[in-house]
Amino acid sequence: MAHNQQFPAKTPIIKFKEQDFYSLRDHCLNRGLLFEDETFPAETYSIGLQLLKGKNLSNLSWMRPKDLLKGKSEPLFILEGASRFDIQQGEAGDCWFLAALGALTQSPQYLQKILIDQSFSYQYAGIFHFRFWRCGQWVEVVIDDRLPVLNNEYLFVKPRNKREFWPCLLEKAYAKFHGSYANLHYGYLPDALVDLTGGVVTNISLHSSSSDLMTMVKTAAEAGSLMTCSTLAGPTSESVTMANGLVSRHAYTVTGAEQIEYRRSWEYLIRLWNPWGKIEWRGRWSDWSPEWQETHDQRKSQLYEDKDNGEFWMSCQDFRDNFFGLFICNQVPISLDHGSTPHERWSQMMFKDHLIPGNTEGYQRGMQYIFSVPDSMENNNVIMSFNIGPQNLKAKDRTFPLKYEVFKVDYQFQHFQDRLPSTFFSQFRIAEKGIVSETTCNLTECFSLSPGTYVVVVSEGREAVEFLLRIFLKMPNSDRNLDGSLNLRALQASLPENGSQQSIFYKYAQQGLDIDATQLQSLLNREFLRGPPGDPFSLDECRSLVALMDLKVNGRLDQEEFSRLWSRLVHCQSVFQNSPKNAGVFLSSDLWKAIRDTDFLAGISITSELLDLMKLRYSDSTGRVSFPSLVCLLMRLEAMAKAFQNLSKDGKGLYLTEMEWMNLVMYN
Repeated sequence: MAHNQQFPAKTPIIKFKEQDFYSLRDHCLNRGLLFEDETFPAETYSIGLQLLKGKNLSNLSWMRPKDLLKGKSEPLFILEGASRFDIQQGEAGDCWFLAALGALTQSPQYLQKILIDQSFSYQYAGIFHFRFWRCGQWVEVVIDDRLPVLNNEYLFVKPRNKREFWPCLLEKAYAKFHGSYANLHYGYLPDALVDLTGGVVTNISLHSSSSDLMTMVKTAAEAGSLMTCSTLAGPTSESVTMANGLVSRHAYTVTGAEQIEYRRSWEYLIRLWNPWGKIEWRGRWSDWSPEWQETHDQRKSQLYEDKDNGEFWMSCQDFRDNFFGLFICNQVPISLDHGSTPHERWSQMMFKDHLIPGNTEGYQRGMQYIFSVPDSMENNNVIMSFNIGPQNLKAKDRTFPLKYEVFKVDYQFQHFQDRLPSTFFSQFRIAEKGIVSETTCNLTECFSLSPGTYVVVVSEGREAVEFLLRIFLKMPNSDRNLDGSLNLRALQASLPENGSQQSIFYKYAQQGLDIDATQLQSLLNREFLRGPPGDPFSLDECRSLVALMDLKVNGRLDQEEFSRLWSRLVHCQSVFQNSPKNAGVFLSSDLWKAIRDTDFLAGISITSELLDLMKLRYSDSTGRVSFPSLVCLLMRLEAMAKAFQNLSKDGKGLYLTEMEWMNLVMYN
């Protein structure tokens, strides 16, 4: 059976329109010029006629920040830190992007990845660059700093402080990424959240009880998640301010949740921010409402702010009555069933592929991707997320361009080494889908699957599509004893801090760029292990792991390489903990089962002779295999199997020069 189970190869940051920021900037600096972007020129078609309809174009001009300030002061990229209050929406209906951006400003480490270090003073040449995520890779977009101005007013995002320009420039880069400002006019919140983070979006129903909703929001905030929401459409297709102060068909950022004592009871409150600024909710718990005057809660002074900044409180009940969707974005899925979030662990698999149109022969000709569900009987234990490549940017009249189904693979078909036959699809039932979140660029669905092997079949496509499929598997929480106490010999149950491996990486990376074997050793032993003395990762084992993940062959791991390593570590952790023997003790006799249960080794076969050699190499004199040894075994097995597949011309053998052989065995 064709498993295709591998992470996409690491690629450098993609240069949008093949523009390299540093070479363009240096060219301008050497010649004393200010950059003018020919790929997104200062012309009306970069804006789009839809946004210019009825306007006097003779009064339209493109001006740089230095010219806009007319010499009265110097422009700044960021003034006193980037904040959601720096943003004020303009003529484009891009509240879906600005609301996601407002949420991102609450996570400075993620925002910095988008904004990069830039200024109007150091090596200024009228050129800026920003990064957006699409289809498993970061895309760097270069722009000049000429901004559209109509009748001496900003046409689009307005800086709250006249000297601060990061929101205007970032919006322009996103408009270029989508083709024009007009293409930002109405869009989907999940698309913006994914573009800004590379995360996965969970769509939360607002029909739970009000107290559970508050707990959901607080828990998601503590996990470092981005949260946005939308109001329903009004009587017209345009966004208009309603009598209650909310804007119809509009996106908001969720910025907090609290419970406050009110009339001898508790009131559950949600805090939101409007990208329009100033236009705020006028109902209960709004800035001028009597509820704030009547409450005697000691935290009133901390929560209540009578500021005209677009941020306001409202009750959970009013939130449910006036909003139809709550979107939560995190690096891994976040479950909020019944208002609580267990310390879950997720295993992630990634498949990057191209679908060619014209497939009319059904499932047996579709692309097939295999995964296994561990012994976990919880609901929503599998989440699938599709993301479409940058060349397939959305059009307003399109739906998501892929179709797929999920089948459970019976034991009698698991021996197929190529593709599942047509007889399989006529016999087996399609797995039932749960909560769905779909846009033209992203599709995320939840499944509640019983343990077993499954196949995802991408079966249709009306056009050539590059896509990334991510499958998130909820792993059993097997590191607690029956009495609920932590097993001291177990591995770390969950990721610390905000639940993302990025935060751990940046904690140890030099200048936030990469880590070497010594830093990896400290990271793994402090953040990943909670085991007894004698079982930490050795420096030699960490050197081996770096070499296996080091695609640039520089002896270090960048954030993307570390992310691939971390995903494998989490999966190895589950395999180790599912040992049929005593918890925390893994015996060499269990190695065959471990290899069989390791997702990233699917399709790799071993002989009994090879298994015996691995037992000798990776176990101690008592037959015990430590967790670091198991990780090195499983990952080396994967790497060597893939090396053979890549180097073999016929799939049967290899021919290598002496130096090719030595390079392979002495480093990788």
